[in-house]
Amino acid sequence: MKSSIPSLTYDELPLWSAPFGLAILDTIRLKPVMNILDIGSGSGFPMLEIAERAGASCKVYGVDPADDAILMVNQKIEGKGIRNAQIIKGIAEKLPFKDNFFELIVSNNGLNNVADQEKALIECFRVGRKGAQMVITVNLPETMIEFYEVFEKTLQKIGMKEEIRKMKDHIFEKRKPVEYLKDLFEKTGFSVRDIKLDSFRYRFVDGTAFFNHYLIRNYFMPSWLSIVPASSRKMIFDEIENTLNKIARKKGELVMTIPFVCIDCKKYLTPPRRQVAKK
Repeated sequence: MKSSIPSLTYDELPLWSAPFGLAILDTIRLKPVMNILDIGSGSGFPMLEIAERAGASCKVYGVDPADDAILMVNQKIEGKGIRNAQIIKGIAEKLPFKDNFFELIVSNNGLNNVADQEKALIECFRVGRKGAQMVITVNLPETMIEFYEVFEKTLQKIGMKEEIRKMKDHIFEKRKPVEYLKDLFEKTGFSVRDIKLDSFRYRFVDGTAFFNHYLIRNYFMPSWLSIVPASSRKMIFDEIENTLNKIARKKGELVMTIPFVCIDCKKYLTPPRRQVAKK
């Protein structure tokens, strides 16, 4: 995060996370007297929306490691008068809750940002009750493939094979394929009941607007820059920007596709196996 102003940073996240979160809201099954967990609550969506929909008999807990997020969610809880929600500072790999506590667990594009997905899911298994529903959304490896195709071709043209490998490793680290995720859930104790694929698009006038967009500058660009040597960054990204601008002139706009998946799981009645899928 480059900005020290929380509102600048978190205003972008609800826009980014809205399509993912709407899929969660369409998939969860609410009933009275539930304990509900939102992992990676960010600025409070869909955590607070779930709390209001679930009603007073339910309690919704959010977990997030960022102080700015904790402050913002607490302000929203107070400002909206939501009495059945609580945000706690913590990480998914070490959830601060007792065993068998939650009937519903959600994570809105948060699982792909944890340090250790296996540990996070084992923790979800621990704190979930028997038969608990878990619904997660994540964006997929083909996210912004229009950019990555240009990135790879630019690196190929100047013979940067190692940087192409780093780019592909970066994609895998951040965005796992559906089959990998399905295998991971099942091997950590969850039965996958439904997988819904969806996508949305970010439209830009050209590559320059794309690179100047706040979300891209602050959430994507730092990782992209780290893939290539510092001495070559300006040259490489100037070339990418020029290519994207040419594409925009030819097609009338620049479109970035964001495919994502909503996975609906149920906790098994038996403990999880500890071996998970490998790359």
